Amino acid sequence: MISTPDGRYFVVKGQLWRCTNPALDEDTRQRLVNALMDARRAVKAAKASGDPHQLRVARHQVHGAKVDLGERGPVWWNDGSPDFNRCQVANTPYAQWFEKHLDMKPQ
Repeated sequence: MISTPDGRYFVVKGQLWRCTNPALDEDTRQRLVNALMDARRAVKAAKASGDPHQLRVARHQVHGAKVDLGERGPVWWNDGSPDFNRCQVANTPYAQWFEKHLDMKPQ
């Protein structure tokens, strides 16, 4: 996994994913990560149960935890830069940086 030079995103399979807000203190971040993991386990359990309402509730909990972490919802930076979360890196201003990064990887 690699992160963009500005620390806003990490790249997985050519796609940008927003990083957690670095301004969160460690206790808050850990509490929110724990809530996210609990919510993800609830999604798994809901899928196993086949209950669509339970699945909607669990997915809503995942979304809420990600918003609280800064990974979704309003961006955590304040310089007016747009959000490229879930975009293909090749279609963003990070494309040239990413290509250079790929060129530097050992073959």
